[in-house]
Amino acid sequence: MSTEPEPTEKTEPGTRGAAPEPEGPGGAPGRATDGGAASGGGGEAGVTGGPGDDTDASARDSVAESGDTGAGGSAGADESADGAPAGGGESGAAGEGVSDASVGGEEPETDAGEGGDLAGVDADGAGKAQLSEAEAELAAQRLERERIARRKAEKQQPVESGAKLSGKAADLLAAVRAVESGAKPAAAVFSEPRPPRRPAQEPVRPRPVSAQATGTGGGVGVAGSVGGPAPETVEAVQRVLVEGGAPTALAPQVAAALGEGADEELRADPWQLLRVTGVRPEQADGFARELLGAECAPDDERRGRAVTVWLLEQAALAGHTALEMPALTAALAQRGVPDADAAVQSTIAEAEALVFQDALDPAAPEPAEDDEEGAERPVRILVGLERYALAEESLADGLARLINSVPKEDGSAEDWERAAASAKGSAAELIRAVAAGGLVLHTGGQASLTEPAALLTAARGLGLRAWAATHSPLGRDRFSALLQDDPQDGTAGSVPSEGTAHEQPRTRPVATVAGLLSGAEGPGRDGEGAFDLDLLVVLDAPQLDVETAALLVESMPDGARLVLGGDPAVLWSAGPGRVFADLLAARICPQVASRRPDPGPLGELVSGIGIGELNQVEAPGKEVVIVPVRDAGEAVHRTVQLVADSVPRALGVPAGETQVITPGHGGAAGTRALNAALKERLNPGPGRFGGFDPGDRVAYSPAPGRTLPGAVVGADADGLHLTCAGEPVVVPKERVEQSVRHGWALTAHQAVGCRWPAVVAVLPGDATQALSRPWVYTAFGRADRHLSVVQGAEQALPRAVAEIPAKPRTTRLPVLLRTQTPASG
Repeated sequence: MSTEPEPTEKTEPGTRGAAPEPEGPGGAPGRATDGGAASGGGGEAGVTGGPGDDTDASARDSVAESGDTGAGGSAGADESADGAPAGGGESGAAGEGVSDASVGGEEPETDAGEGGDLAGVDADGAGKAQLSEAEAELAAQRLERERIARRKAEKQQPVESGAKLSGKAADLLAAVRAVESGAKPAAAVFSEPRPPRRPAQEPVRPRPVSAQATGTGGGVGVAGSVGGPAPETVEAVQRVLVEGGAPTALAPQVAAALGEGADEELRADPWQLLRVTGVRPEQADGFARELLGAECAPDDERRGRAVTVWLLEQAALAGHTALEMPALTAALAQRGVPDADAAVQSTIAEAEALVFQDALDPAAPEPAEDDEEGAERPVRILVGLERYALAEESLADGLARLINSVPKEDGSAEDWERAAASAKGSAAELIRAVAAGGLVLHTGGQASLTEPAALLTAARGLGLRAWAATHSPLGRDRFSALLQDDPQDGTAGSVPSEGTAHEQPRTRPVATVAGLLSGAEGPGRDGEGAFDLDLLVVLDAPQLDVETAALLVESMPDGARLVLGGDPAVLWSAGPGRVFADLLAARICPQVASRRPDPGPLGELVSGIGIGELNQVEAPGKEVVIVPVRDAGEAVHRTVQLVADSVPRALGVPAGETQVITPGHGGAAGTRALNAALKERLNPGPGRFGGFDPGDRVAYSPAPGRTLPGAVVGADADGLHLTCAGEPVVVPKERVEQSVRHGWALTAHQAVGCRWPAVVAVLPGDATQALSRPWVYTAFGRADRHLSVVQGAEQALPRAVAEIPAKPRTTRLPVLLRTQTPASG
């Protein structure tokens, strides 16, 4: 056992540097102690000082500047604004009809788009490239000191500094002053071109999939940017917006949503403004009143249709693929639509939504023709948007095709049985199940990943073209390290090292889901556009939304095998649907449950949470630490102290390998406040590259619902240069504000699919309504070696674990599956 670390801060008189042992995560988590922290049975782990300590000024400032009402209340809006268009954010808004919390009404973040110059790289960059890192840092510090000395001297001069400059030098000085004053730098400097640097081209595959999936996988390249609408279209829309009193900044989004002739369409139907993310019905009503005058009325058919579609979009943000008719009409009535039924019928008649009648019991026989009048099979009426309806139907058809197709000849039964006999436990069951069928489900925690790894190795040993796909690059790298050396991959005898983890997967049959769909990773596609493989193992399957799952299944060739694996207790997908949970409930294919528990105190803690119990665990190695806090300001202070000092000193885990996870972006202890405080402590800087500095940890969202943790390398005329899981990524400067955030602190939805050596889970008191069992399970389960829980939620934490399961989502997939495939029992 390691000894208790020395305090790193001064304590108030009468306080102590250590706290008595707590009851564990489930016992009196809200009891404040003098030391402010204790371990779950193993003494204090790197938590020093007491509640009376002076809080860092930077942490307090960042909290004071936050204008959000609370992480819990703003979680849904923050998630959708971050690029996760579904799931209702961390608060799990699904299941509550239509939630306003999902509306993307968040203002743009000031740390991502203001006060930075992506093109403002040093002019002597070529010379510095030949210096060592230490020499370059010393040189930069020397130049900075000289610059400060010159500025001090210039203040003594009667002539204003920079008055004699012109051209590029004057522009650069103006940009520096703009950054210092908080204003936006001159556009001329921002757009100044640098010598062209061409990134490597991504591999070209036959039949590329949808644009939403492209540019989001692995590989080197520039993050894809969709071409904007024509300038004349935007100008025309701006004129209409001015007439209606709406912000002209919405013009590009309106033009992109409505296409060519957007101005005429908007003038004819002002409520089409609701097509723009973040616009609410009351705002569209005000716009319509300005344009239509006396003709504007609450019972206008155009308003009813637009609000109906808007509500269905909000339902998708909350995870639903459709809404039951009573829930939809009730929501319309709340939005001031006088005749909700007529509004829904009008929307269906205009083909802006689809209506479905799903039998409540698909196994019940159809009523006979001679039955008494009124004898009907009970059904539920659902209304949904076409894109999600078609995706669910396509997914059900594709899964039925895989189940009913005969697997390709790929080895005798004796070969498969020998492969199963060489495996152990549930790994053998998984191999036998895959040998017999085209679709198999595998469930288990982190330790169970060895079983699909054994399957993949055995399948490739039989000559199959077998591949695996994960949700994130970090998950891909971790799974790759589990695979045995494979002569097919040219990796025999190679041993992955810690320093080259990102290089190893290049020779392993593992890809990300996005990279597989786009063709940037994986085996590519055959002449018919299907994946060129015989077996695909998709890990992190709970993260599949209906559209992504449909694309994957549609791409599977006939006779191929598909294995969907994952932990059913984690948060569901950011996009609409609950594919993995629906498949488990439908029981249409073999299911193999792993019997390998996650090891150690962390595994024991997380396993208990999965069944609704927050247990006290013995943590002799300081694996679990509870840090009681009284308010959000203290939570920020303690978090910074843990990441920057206590965890590195007591456990040897560097700050760069410790991840902070909190319920939402807003609030006094949300990601914005925490990231500001952590940046100030770990990587202070002016944010010269669009709000970022080299070395900043970031969360990059290449597509809605996907987050890649990474770090800033630099910037030039091409955009912001990042490294994500060891791969270079260039984010065009026009996309930085909307797709890149600081990443020292993440939400649980952003962190899903990834794991870190140490995790600090922050549970402020104002975020208790966002807590649920899946959230706690996901956040706590991201830790490999150490978990610190900054606990301000008091009894809300054990109550959430015991009483608040995942909120239901309305989907049609179970009914579609049961009507196409018989249950396997």
